[in-house]
Amino acid sequence: MALSNSWKRPALVAVVFIILFLLLRHSSVTPSTPEVAVIAEEGQPSRSYPPPKPPQPVQEVQQAIQTVPAKSVYEKLRYHFPYDIDSKFPAYIWQTWKYGPDSGHFEERLRPFEASWSQHHPGFVHEVITDDAALHLVNYLYASVPEVVEAYEAMPLPVIKADFFRYLILLARGGIYSDIDTQALKPANDWLPQNLDTSTAGLVVGIEADPDRDDWNEWYARRIQFCQWTIQSKPGHPVLRDIVATITLDTLSMQKAGKLRKGKEPTTKSIMEYTGPGVWTDALFSYFNNKEYFDFSTRLTNVSYSDFFGIRAHKKIGDVVVLPITSFSPGVGQMGAEGPDDPMAFVKHEFDGSWKPESERMKDKE
Repeated sequence: MALSNSWKRPALVAVVFIILFLLLRHSSVTPSTPEVAVIAEEGQPSRSYPPPKPPQPVQEVQQAIQTVPAKSVYEKLRYHFPYDIDSKFPAYIWQTWKYGPDSGHFEERLRPFEASWSQHHPGFVHEVITDDAALHLVNYLYASVPEVVEAYEAMPLPVIKADFFRYLILLARGGIYSDIDTQALKPANDWLPQNLDTSTAGLVVGIEADPDRDDWNEWYARRIQFCQWTIQSKPGHPVLRDIVATITLDTLSMQKAGKLRKGKEPTTKSIMEYTGPGVWTDALFSYFNNKEYFDFSTRLTNVSYSDFFGIRAHKKIGDVVVLPITSFSPGVGQMGAEGPDDPMAFVKHEFDGSWKPESERMKDKE
């Protein structure tokens, strides 16, 4: 019995040595797929899954890093805020004011206007963004395009920032922007014709001014002027991308030249031309005549002011729906605008100059 046990022990040890030898020999063989082979480091697995890509040459990596800041603001905006025309118009309503509706400082005169948007859009997210919140929101939404944040922070007046913010929020999130002194007369679902396929529309704008008089330029920035107190869009729309890039570059240029002073208008541009309806109208006409988006093979002329003279119904140019002056300016009593009870009246602008100092408001109505 003792002899039998003494024979088994050496045999068992020999078997263990053979197994260890085979395992060690197998692990020393180089795999046939070099991408899978990884040198094991302390605390790291000896295999990676999925297999890593072959390392880029250091020079190529450095070149790629260096080209990121070289991308234009427009290219960055195109990348970070893509446009999908097939998407739905987001159910957002954005407004801005110094105080939120839950604040005791929110003016009573504004409450019926603000409430009208929620009443006509019960399924929408309705946000009144304060000035302080707008700054944080711009920093969050545009962290990947720091030029935009720098431009926003450099703007010298709240009204300029408010103009810029409407384009920024619509580019990033889409939905409806409307000034705090506007009143919703009809829900947004009624703004477009019932037979219009909304997958072919990405931006809805209204005409603010269509003055048939020789001195129109003393009153308005453009012969046909699109209003920017109310805009509906899908996120990423090229018009919004263009105006954000334009305003950003203009702001940074003026800042570098020392032409922006806190509390004062820029010395080289009026607000109308800088962030207001002048530059907004230019952005729309630039889009209408951009060969990147429109087929010019069937066009005889460019889209111009005359294409919108006296329109009384919706007019669609590409993916932009232009509403007549009555839609966002009912009751102004000029330029062919009908009253607030007209079927095409959707939003009423009170024109009380909410952004002005209180002593200057409503002067025209006194």
